[in-house]
Amino acid sequence: MSNNLFSQSTGANLFSEKPTTRISLSSLKSQNNTANNKANNAANNTVATPQTGAHLENAIIIGSGPAGYTAAIYLARAGYRPLLLTGELEPGGQLVNTTEIENFPGFPDGIEGPDLMERMKAQAVRFGTRLEAKDVASVASHATEKTVTTSDGSAYRAKAVIITTGSHYNKLGVPGEAEYSGHGVSYCATCDGFFFKGRPIVVVGGGDSALTEALYLARFGSSVTIIHRRGEFRASKVLVDRAAAEKNIEFVMNATVQEVLGDGTSATGVVLHHTDTDSTSTLDASGIFVAIGSSPNTEFLAGSPILDDRGFITVDGASTRTSVPGVFAAGDVVDDTYRQAISAAGMGCRAALDAQAWLEK
Repeated sequence: MSNNLFSQSTGANLFSEKPTTRISLSSLKSQNNTANNKANNAANNTVATPQTGAHLENAIIIGSGPAGYTAAIYLARAGYRPLLLTGELEPGGQLVNTTEIENFPGFPDGIEGPDLMERMKAQAVRFGTRLEAKDVASVASHATEKTVTTSDGSAYRAKAVIITTGSHYNKLGVPGEAEYSGHGVSYCATCDGFFFKGRPIVVVGGGDSALTEALYLARFGSSVTIIHRRGEFRASKVLVDRAAAEKNIEFVMNATVQEVLGDGTSATGVVLHHTDTDSTSTLDASGIFVAIGSSPNTEFLAGSPILDDRGFITVDGASTRTSVPGVFAAGDVVDDTYRQAISAAGMGCRAALDAQAWLEK
């Protein structure tokens, strides 16, 4: 008998019957492995074939990126040959849109985001991870296994499931933002602040994240201007006081960004709309940091009690265990604090070890 762990009805969908939502993870081609696998080399290096009801996977990982690939590496090296469902859009998550990464250990000269993800993917495949370029529509739990259904109707059975679908930064949605993303427009001060040393910077937002990023950026920028749409901040008073005490931090209140300006190569400033006077102005800036929060890629889990009120997956303490036995989560889909590639990778390792302990029960 199958049990829905989120209600008392039997055989129901574990995470709700919402329409399929793509999780911003794109298709991947299979890679042939010529490395030193001890057995089943040919089988280990092929894209998995959808199986309905026949084969029981040890573990299915939903979502690529640093957390998903790291979990795959650890499980594959332990001999579990996980199936990784990468999604149909952008494998590697947000890092595929990152031009240069200088703070990931092991690359003293830096590395391009897409290159780092390709290396992680190749390492996962080398040890026996199988890849499927599919979006997940639903996940259901039964007495001894989970069923993952993809958008094309294929069903996969697994003993354990690891969710690593990540999150996406909330965007301003104004002209020029997408065009200059990675070329002046950034969503991560820790990642990109260094590139704007000695140049004017704008931070958009009014919460703790925005003030924290502004304080960090103040060590690099010639000036940092915080733009907030309201007349007072939502951020904690201690952060506001610290920002006000910084000589090179300024505030523009009751203002919204209408457009990101640029010269065709990189951003050069923003057009502001002042809501209190219904006027506009232009502010020069080389770095435009958008800090208005992030949203997890968990639409396909809508209605699930493993989600908090913002849609992030909740786990048990420092572990990666969710409230559903055999379901684990790692990376930015859980973490709304650090949101770094290295922290996501570390959590992916923990998820693999937690899943391995579950599988060995």
